[in-house]
Amino acid sequence: MRTRIWAGFGAALLLALSGCDTGGSGGSGGTALTYPSPPPDEKLFDVASMQDESAWTTTNAHDPSIIKTGDGTYYVVSTDVKVGGAPTPGVMIRKSKDLIHWEWVGRAFDGVPEDAGAWTGGPTLWAPDVEKFGDTYYLYYSSSTFGSNTSYIGVATSSSMEGPWTDRGEVIKTGAGDAPNAIDPNVVIDAEGEPWFVYGSFFDGIHIAPLDPATGKLKEPGFGKRIAARDSKTESGAVEGPYLIYKPELKKYYLFVSYDSLSSDYNVRVGRSDSIEGPYLDYNGRDLTDTAYDPPFDVGTKILGGYKFGDSDGWVAPGHNSILQDGENDYIVHHARPESDSNWMYLHVRKLLWTSDGWPVVSPERYAGESVQRIPESAIAGDWERIVQLRWIDGQAESEPLKLLKDGRIDSEGLSGAWTFDGDHTLTLSWDDPNGTSTQEKVLLLPAWDWELNRPTIVFTGLDGDGQAVWGKKLLTNVPAD
Repeated sequence: MRTRIWAGFGAALLLALSGCDTGGSGGSGGTALTYPSPPPDEKLFDVASMQDESAWTTTNAHDPSIIKTGDGTYYVVSTDVKVGGAPTPGVMIRKSKDLIHWEWVGRAFDGVPEDAGAWTGGPTLWAPDVEKFGDTYYLYYSSSTFGSNTSYIGVATSSSMEGPWTDRGEVIKTGAGDAPNAIDPNVVIDAEGEPWFVYGSFFDGIHIAPLDPATGKLKEPGFGKRIAARDSKTESGAVEGPYLIYKPELKKYYLFVSYDSLSSDYNVRVGRSDSIEGPYLDYNGRDLTDTAYDPPFDVGTKILGGYKFGDSDGWVAPGHNSILQDGENDYIVHHARPESDSNWMYLHVRKLLWTSDGWPVVSPERYAGESVQRIPESAIAGDWERIVQLRWIDGQAESEPLKLLKDGRIDSEGLSGAWTFDGDHTLTLSWDDPNGTSTQEKVLLLPAWDWELNRPTIVFTGLDGDGQAVWGKKLLTNVPAD
């Protein structure tokens, strides 16, 4: 097991090491960076823990959906899964006080609710979501079997996230003659305070319909309006896991979905709209319902996919996310699989930042307590690793070395350019094109925990001029190591 550094320093590490390449000082009268404390030791592939559910803190977490309760506790509900064995049905529940240390709570049900099981024959429950109306929590769950749209979404209620839960029955169901697939529910509150129901996976894509807050069920019969889809010839029409939010500061709705195979090349895409019923357009103005666009992988702004920094094994198939809007801070919550053994799945939480033109971008590193802050310019120059999340990459996007020189020049694998800094936390990378033109990447800087090298660092995240996610991580020196 690795030994974490500075473990007794409390909730955050305050580094002000002038003259060292820690990124901690801004020079004369410098500004100190507050780095996150070391997170809990990560023990991957812990076979023994499969027999001890109390050890399932971030292990066996698939399709996580998050909610914050009034006492400041964060709860995640997720799909019934178990590495190397048959899962126990019932909807998994975990909780945390800080989004870092997670505790197993248990399950919402003792099995698959009777009506759901009778309709689908499914042995487990999938992809839950939870919302609170008044003093009551509404837990939405899915029942189905792989490859079928004989599916069922039900709802249960409780006065507490830890139960007991009372099943309230069907919200929507689909069968072989229907176009949509009734799994992957999500509830969103619109700008006027009205609830809507979003759902769908493969088949006819993602649909939205108004919800009755008094019952937690649909206001009217039918399947609602389609707001995202893929052609059936493209990864079998793989679009699922919708999560819709309203961003009041920007007066826009953001629809997050997952593309491709959950076991190998899952990735998160996003589109935005001025109206909750769409159309949802990506960075380049393409509609998420455009099934005819060629190449099809160009539809949807890809903000998260498989990745690998340096010599690490990295992660594959990150996806089926939820979004936590927590005051001034936003987070993306999703599962991911280690590349070295993708049978395992783990809960990931990351900071979600916003570009100046209103697009969400994801931190390259998992959350460890860091906060957005002014970065001293003296912290920027040095050796970095850079990843571009190209839309057509099916597996892992691998990092390439990047050197930001103190004189403002860039040196990177035969490419050259220049970098500028706004004095706060925005970095602009200007790349020289062989044709004599220049392309730019505006990225946001953030202190973070380097999970690959087990030390604090600085990262950046943003979009390039074509709307592709760009990540960076600084390789800090003169920092105590394991």
